[in-house]
Amino acid sequence: MSVPRTVDHAQRRAEIADAVVRAAARDGLHAVTIRAVAAESGSSIRFVQYYFATKAELLTGTLNHLEQLSHTRWQQRLAGLPDPPPARALVEAFCAEALPTDAPSRAFHLIGTSYAVLAMTDPELAQHPFVANIDRLEGRIAQALGQAQRIGELGEGIEVAAEATRLVMLTHGLGTSVLIGQHSASSAEEVVCYHLDQLFTAATSPESPTSGRHEPVDPN
Repeated sequence: MSVPRTVDHAQRRAEIADAVVRAAARDGLHAVTIRAVAAESGSSIRFVQYYFATKAELLTGTLNHLEQLSHTRWQQRLAGLPDPPPARALVEAFCAEALPTDAPSRAFHLIGTSYAVLAMTDPELAQHPFVANIDRLEGRIAQALGQAQRIGELGEGIEVAAEATRLVMLTHGLGTSVLIGQHSASSAEEVVCYHLDQLFTAATSPESPTSGRHEPVDPN
């Protein structure tokens, strides 16, 4: 008697999402349809619709998948550091992951930016909580900056909430400029590094009594 094979539904969803990414990279997210994704993934339309009944569900599911992968890569960049990691290390890891410097981060930036544009005129796509996700991200960065400020690792007069927003928007804008070819990935990284050096002046100053001292930040 044969044993029925267990279906890994999470893996199936991930495979479909990967097909969306490939199709979007080639034709643009606006051109992605359930039929196109079925062809890209080598499956049937009915199979795709079993997991994502509508195009909106397909696109939001793909965005969720990429967000989870990006978060995992962010955590991997902090491997080997204390848990929770120092504030600057957490911010540096975020900035490194946010810039489209390799295929995975490029795909996430491309899909995320394209999704935001489509959501401006599509109420169904706008229901996805991607804005709330950005708000939570800014909150985590603000927490890291706040802890760094309390031990003197930030320059004087820094408003941590505003700076967290600026960091997220800076990496987003630079990422888009890399995608369109205005800047290279390395020049974008140099801009981010320059900005972080301005923020964490006390941490790099040899005269500072807190130089080299770090307060950990919970990355979750």
